This record gives sequence, C-alpha cells and structure tokens, in this order.
Amino acid sequence: MSRPGRWWRSKSTPAKVETYTRWSFHFFPVVEVGLCGLPLFGGVGLPLAGWLFLLICGHAALCSLVSVWALDWVRGLRPQPLRMMGALGVFTAASVVLVLVVLDRRPADDDTATALGTLTAALLSFGVGALALGVRDRRRVVGLVLGFSAGTASTAVALGSPVSQALVTALAALFATGFLAFTSVFSVWLLNGVYELDAARETRARLAVAEERLRFGRDMHDVVGRNLAVIALKSELAVQLARRGRPEAVEQMIEVQRIAQDSQREVREVVRGYREADLGVELAGAQGVLTAAGIACEVSGEDTAAELPAEVQSALGWVVREATTNVLRHGNAERCVVGLRMLKGRVVLTVENDGVTAVAATSGGSGLAGLRERLAAVDGMLEAGPAGRGLFRLVAEVPLTPAVRVAS
Repeated sequence: MSRPGRWWRSKSTPAKVETYTRWSFHFFPVVEVGLCGLPLFGGVGLPLAGWLFLLICGHAALCSLVSVWALDWVRGLRPQPLRMMGALGVFTAASVVLVLVVLDRRPADDDTATALGTLTAALLSFGVGALALGVRDRRRVVGLVLGFSAGTASTAVALGSPVSQALVTALAALFATGFLAFTSVFSVWLLNGVYELDAARETRARLAVAEERLRFGRDMHDVVGRNLAVIALKSELAVQLARRGRPEAVEQMIEVQRIAQDSQREVREVVRGYREADLGVELAGAQGVLTAAGIACEVSGEDTAAELPAEVQSALGWVVREATTNVLRHGNAERCVVGLRMLKGRVVLTVENDGVTAVAATSGGSGLAGLRERLAAVDGMLEAGPAGRGLFRLVAEVPLTPAVRVAS
C-alpha cells in the first residue's frame, strides 16, 4: 500500500472528517483565484486586470488564513480569531466597494460587466463563508449574510444604479453569501457532531467495562463479605474467652479456621468461574458489550459452545474476551462478526471486525501472546492479522477429543 494510503487509513473517522473539512476550505482560495480572478485578464484588460488579480489573491490568502484559525478555534486549539475576522470583513467590504466603483466608471460592455460581477460575487461569498466558520451563533451568521447583501445594494444605489437593479444585485449577493455561509455552518456542525459521537461511543465502551468490573466486585462482596464479618465476630469472641481462660476459645478458633477455609474455597470458585466462564455466556457478553459501545455485533454458534469440553470452553472464552477488548480499544469498528463452528476433529472460533487502522493491524500485543499460551495448553493455535481493507480477523482452532468430535 502506498504511503499516502497508509497515512489516511491510520486516521480515525473523526480525524478523517476534520482533514477533509480543512482541505476543502484550503481549496476554496484556489477556486476563488482560478474561476474568478483569471477571467479578469480577458474581460477587463491590463493594467487594471493585474491590480484586481492581486486584490483577489490577497483576499483569497486572507480567507484561507481565517479558515485555518477558525477551524482551530472550533476544535479548541486557539482563541477565537476576532481581529483576523474583523480584518477580513473590512477587506471584503472595501474590495466590493472598489469593484463596484470600477464597474460604475468603466465603459459598459458585456465582458467587463460579467468579469467584475463575478469578482464581486466571489469576494462576497468566499469572504462571508470564511467569516461564518468563526461565528458560533447562527443568528449572527444570518446577520452577516443580510448585512453584506444590504451593503452591496446600498453601494450600488449610492453609485447611481436604479433601485430595481440594486435589488437584483442584493438578491444575487444574498444567494452567493448564503450558500457559502450555509456550507461553512454545516461543515462545523458535522465536524463537531462526529467528534461528539466518537466521544459518546468511547464513554459507552468504558461504561460497559466498568459494569463488568462491578459485577465481579458484587460477586466477591457477596461471597467474602458475610464470612469476613463472621470471622471478625468469632475472633473477637475467642479473644475474650482466651483472656478469661475459657476452653471454648479453642472451639471458636477452630470455627474461625473452618469459615476461613470455606471462604478460600468460595473465592476460588468465583475466580474460577470468572476465568473459566461458559463459552456461551462469553459470546452473549461480548455481543452485549459491543452493542453497548455502538458496534453492530453478529454472533453465531452459541449452541455449539455447549457441546465443548470445559477446558476448551475456558480457552476459547479467553479468546472471546481478548478479542472483544481489542475491538473496543483499537481502531474505529462499526461491525464485528463472531462465529463458532465445529469441523472434522476441531472447533474454530472466528472474530472479524472492520475499522482497523494500519498501525493497529500490524502491531502485536501481549494479549495475543497470552492467548497463544492458553490455546497451546489444549493443543490449539491462533492466527491474527489484517484480512482486507480495514478488516482484522482472529482465528482460534482447538482439536477435539474423540468423544466429542462431530462430522462436518
């Protein structure tokens, strides 16, 4: 894959939207100069065309700078560029007035009128469009559009244009400025929305993990809490009896020892249940966690899981857990498919998800190494790596004992 392709694929979805938005506004000055500045040389003639061309080039450069600073302000990277926006507003208004004055004093031919009219529309639309990026209140954006349109019509009337022609000019200015202003406002809204959705999905993923931790904590509290309270009471009683020289203290300590041993056994059962959970439960849990994180998850083969030996279920259960964690932590997945199937003499677990960046797809981790060690204990194997454009596939295979083998 080419280096630009790797650079683009390594970005998250919000970063891609931001890059696209920024480069779109970087391209606007090229459009302004190319489509509205170059035609001046054919419609106006030298030397006036050269001066007007320098004017639109300066305006395009200032619009580009304001766009960059305004988008940085939208992302919270710098303060609102009020001074730069004010300079652009003044420059745009002065440039429009200058072009209208030139249009009023030049001989009225079609080529000149078309070239200067196009230049006026470009100055208004691209100037107001750049200013709209740095305005948060939508009513102020409407005020910008109406203000520049009304100012253009008023200038035309002051230069002697008929009221009907001034109204046509105002409507043209309203359409041109309104279109670019709407484009800017929509781009900012879309960019903020994508980042907010990404933050919300990360929050849902963290909440899902926290919920699992709370479940384990509740299980431990239910098992250990009561026994520890009994141990504390009986230990205190044994101390009091021992201070009095009563032989019952020995019986109380024997009871404490028994409860402590029972607590150890129950804790081991809880931890074993957490480490060696039923594979069907793990598949259902993975689907619930991924769905809560906003990832469409399809799971198949839950019925097959019940036919597997306990040690195989334990190993594959860890594979499901680690794969689910990787989907949540790495990349920007929108869809995940988990499948469990039994073939001749082996069981195959496949986890495939999209939205994987180039860095995440090629990087290995200690989690996968630990899974290979667990699978090796049951003579299993693990393969993990890219499976196409933006896809990552993890495949675990475990051989079955003759007692549980089935034909494909």
